[in-house]
Amino acid sequence: MFKKQRFAVILFLMLVVLLSGCSSNGFFALAGNKESLLNKIENKINYPIEDFNVIDHNGAPFSSEDLKGKVWLANFIFTNCRTVCPPMTAHMAEIQRRLEAEGLSDVQLVSFSVDPEVDTPEMLTEFASRFTDNLDNWHFLTGYVQKYIEQFARMNFHTLVEKPEYDDQVIHGTSIYLVTHEGVAIKEYSGVSNVPYDEIINDVKIVVEYAEK
Repeated sequence: MFKKQRFAVILFLMLVVLLSGCSSNGFFALAGNKESLLNKIENKINYPIEDFNVIDHNGAPFSSEDLKGKVWLANFIFTNCRTVCPPMTAHMAEIQRRLEAEGLSDVQLVSFSVDPEVDTPEMLTEFASRFTDNLDNWHFLTGYVQKYIEQFARMNFHTLVEKPEYDDQVIHGTSIYLVTHEGVAIKEYSGVSNVPYDEIINDVKIVVEYAEK
């Protein structure tokens, strides 16, 4: 009887050790390693992006479903902009080129028009053509009313969009946002001057690796 009890105790201790090993070196460790990837990104934000259904520069339906499972970069522009939008879009084009050079051409770029009632798909296509000849992974979006984009920008990206009455220039934020494959904006960068290209590409690599684990 005593031998059976001792055997049961030994068996129990072995099981505890085995389970401890699994938790530290197995699944739980892998999960921890995955989450630790995002800790490499400094100055993180956490802005979940709500679902949206709009149209793109081709006049085709485009929604958050088209970005599901993809890492993407977003900004806000309009075609009649006389100040920040041309340099912002030029910077996005440079980021696009660098992503391609790094083998990250599956990363998507999204430019929301902040003047949607003026920016037709044709106008967006013409505007985009000034900066890039590759719209395979870059989507210029419109097809909504002014109030929608003002609220969408504020509620999701925590940034201002406002079109003053009797003015053709729209007030809007100038940041570039990195959005995870889960639809969460995780980082914000300057989009007009001193754009941190290397930091953006490095952070994109981290988020892509996180998405693939």
